[in-house]
Amino acid sequence: MGDFNQAVILDSIRRSEEGLSRVELAALAGLAAQTVSNICRRLLDSGLIVEAGKDGSGPGKPRTILRLNPKGMYAVGVHIDPALTSYALLDAVGTVLFSVDEATELGIDPAQAVANMGTRILSVIEQSGVPFGRIAGVGVATPGPVDAASGTVVSPPHMPGWTRVPLRDILAETTGLTVVVEKDVTASAVAELWAWSGHAAANFVFVYIGTGIGAGLVLNDEVVRGSSGNVGEIGHIITDPDGPLCDCGRRGCVKVTCMPETVVGLAREAGVLPAHPVGEPAPALADELAAVARAAAEGEPSAVEILDNSARRMAGAVSVLTNLLDVDCVVFGGPFWPALAPVYLSKVPALVAALSVTTCVHSVEIAGTRLTSGEEAFGAACLVLEKSFNASAEQLLLDAKA
Repeated sequence: MGDFNQAVILDSIRRSEEGLSRVELAALAGLAAQTVSNICRRLLDSGLIVEAGKDGSGPGKPRTILRLNPKGMYAVGVHIDPALTSYALLDAVGTVLFSVDEATELGIDPAQAVANMGTRILSVIEQSGVPFGRIAGVGVATPGPVDAASGTVVSPPHMPGWTRVPLRDILAETTGLTVVVEKDVTASAVAELWAWSGHAAANFVFVYIGTGIGAGLVLNDEVVRGSSGNVGEIGHIITDPDGPLCDCGRRGCVKVTCMPETVVGLAREAGVLPAHPVGEPAPALADELAAVARAAAEGEPSAVEILDNSARRMAGAVSVLTNLLDVDCVVFGGPFWPALAPVYLSKVPALVAALSVTTCVHSVEIAGTRLTSGEEAFGAACLVLEKSFNASAEQLLLDAKA
């Protein structure tokens, strides 16, 4: 129970913008005043929290306010995308202190590429000036599927040769730090929960639009991971029964109707984008998608039609999730989200409302991520902060068995 109670106290302090007194913490956590006092003393001694002045607004003597100490702990995040690997170092309150992006090394042995990531992590820590002993760990967000139990990435799309690569073990050996590995969509849901702390809906789906499309899930303020850590594989939800043939044997799946590369391909066929000369390097997918979005914003009819159809299909897939899970909110994000945001936010809410079976009971909010595009590594680092601060039912059971 000790670790669970400490996590409850830390999470309560984290969620309060103004800080909390020991009396308020005891009331929120349902713990005895002496228990809270003992936990707070340990947290103060370890430097995870600090005393931040007195509050004399209520009856009785002024109460000492406790807040997280930004310098109490730090976390490193690594976001692996087939094109780009991003690194970020966060303090205890989620401030990004250092970040860098590099091309993902797909042309070398995957194990060596991961070892090189470990070396880069050590370089990030050194360049940041943060004491190594204050680094709580490394969070890694990677395309799925993953073997969460062993911290292994299993044959991610668009990353040839990355078959059962032991990410966690290689990085732990290279850096000497604790390593947490999750799917990128799960890391995004964790980041959104962290960024929306105190304001977010308790139940939401995070739709991640990257090279692939997936979904992270938060229910009752807890991130849902599934039995193997692979929740959110939505690529084979059918959005258009008469659509293109998918590699699963069916037609019109998300994978062949909504992916950014599909939008770009349709735009090229329609003449919105110039034909790609044979033998020349292909333009970056993000740049081409942004060009389609600009054409739509300028009123180019084919571009408008392509993005409108994309929004309609995505709304169909999202409605399947909202009807199944009965969530309050859907949050869109991921590296390709900014280009699609204007059209999606103007079209998807009404479409989802029309397809929702709970419209007469409650509305479903459709929103864009609060996180800045390009900071996907933030979500990876938040995996470490979540593990350190968030109390979960699973942890309570583990404590009870100890």
